[in-house]
Amino acid sequence: MRSEKSKAIKIKKRETELTRNFLIKNNLIRNDLKIYRNDKFIYIPIKEVNKIVNDFEIVDINFEKRKKKINSYKNYLLDLKDLNIKLPKSYDVIGNIILIRLSDELEELQYKIGDSLLKSHKNIKTVCCIKPVSGEFRTRNLTIIAGNNNTKTLHNEFGLKYYLDIDKVYFSPRLANERKRISNFVKKDEVIVDMFAGIGPFSIMIAKYSNPKKIYLVDKNKYAIKYARKNIIINNVLEKIVTLNIDAKYIMRYLKDIMANRIIMNLPFSAFKYFEKALKIAANNVVIHYYDILKNDNIDNRINELRYIAEKNGFNIEHFKINKIKSYSPHEFYMGIDITAKRMPT
Repeated sequence: MRSEKSKAIKIKKRETELTRNFLIKNNLIRNDLKIYRNDKFIYIPIKEVNKIVNDFEIVDINFEKRKKKINSYKNYLLDLKDLNIKLPKSYDVIGNIILIRLSDELEELQYKIGDSLLKSHKNIKTVCCIKPVSGEFRTRNLTIIAGNNNTKTLHNEFGLKYYLDIDKVYFSPRLANERKRISNFVKKDEVIVDMFAGIGPFSIMIAKYSNPKKIYLVDKNKYAIKYARKNIIINNVLEKIVTLNIDAKYIMRYLKDIMANRIIMNLPFSAFKYFEKALKIAANNVVIHYYDILKNDNIDNRINELRYIAEKNGFNIEHFKINKIKSYSPHEFYMGIDITAKRMPT
């Protein structure tokens, strides 16, 4: 145990709260030392003796030193100080798992970096190095670089619980505020279709915090639907959501009698080719939350393309609202476009 002698204020236990608040207000407490207690007295280490504390009993006593808090995983990598500027500034935390993306030049150090992340986060059990999302189900190519050999976890978000396996399904904790934003827009008794729903975070958020009539949760990944059904049950929204394990391109076969008031299209890079499919199940007045990854220079072109498709399918787009959610690359943005459309009179 490391200790250090310091000047201290000696007080009776019943005086602790008032004295401590007084010392905090005057910035006199030494926070690097632990307060000492015995059966009769409390000893609070102080930075200096001055006239402010003249009325207190001052003593010299040995105090136990506090362990220094580690604020960043980089503090465990001081031997790599020449590389610190290249270490990632951010990473995703999903439940008790960290997902981090490393450049090629850091790949040989991935296990050391993983170990530092594990040490600096008490609640983390597994650290994974990830590659960009790819494949039919938008899953991540990942390597476990520290901790348990386990990719299943439980994630908490706005009081909701989501079970998932990060090796089998896609989930982004960075969209939490976006999901809550959408749920705030939903009106009573709306019919909603979540076309690329994954494990159900948009649908479950809406079902829990809004009052829709029915939500149709669609995804072609059988593992995503498996976890979505589990998450629907544990969040107590079973009566509000219908799950469909289908490819959204066949959505008309299964929802031909549905008139959706609101449609969620969270499939960046691919949502565009499904926009016409979405209009086929839209009510006369519809709001479509469309997500894409675009460069600034391409936004106007994409909006004109969406407007053309809408008109070709008998809809007039009355309003667009563009929300840049996060950077995807130095010149590209993950963005949501809120589209308000109305069917043209025949």
